[in-house]
Amino acid sequence: MNVELKRSNAKHPDFINLVKELDRVLAISDGEDHEFYDQYNQLDSIKYTVIAYLDKKPIGCGAIKIFDKTNMEIKRMYVSDNARGKGIGGMIISALEIWSKELNFTQCILETGIRQKSAIRLYEKSGYNRMTNYGQYAGVKDSICFRKTL
Repeated sequence: MNVELKRSNAKHPDFINLVKELDRVLAISDGEDHEFYDQYNQLDSIKYTVIAYLDKKPIGCGAIKIFDKTNMEIKRMYVSDNARGKGIGGMIISALEIWSKELNFTQCILETGIRQKSAIRLYEKSGYNRMTNYGQYAGVKDSICFRKTL
């Protein structure tokens, strides 16, 4: 398995196409809640992305966004169905954490939905701990927030 991780930004066409795939999947799993979550996932505020390639084909992505002076927020995590179960999600998270440290952030935070069982398993396996829902997710019963000190 030849996986390559590439740093880029939210304007990269491979990232944009992967996010479109992610949004199609989330529209189904989120159901009527999708519009609420979608408003917080716009690409215009994302400057740092990682794209995963398997044999030169884009199959996964993730991004980090500055949340505050110490926290980088992980956003837009996705691995295509045909590439799941190969550890690629963990590779993307590790790359985002390294980049966050290089940018002098001490913690990563993230939010996922309670229906995203595989995402929850990935974050827990990657050393993330549940936290009180932050920011726009405070009080949202279908959201689960996580954090990890870098």
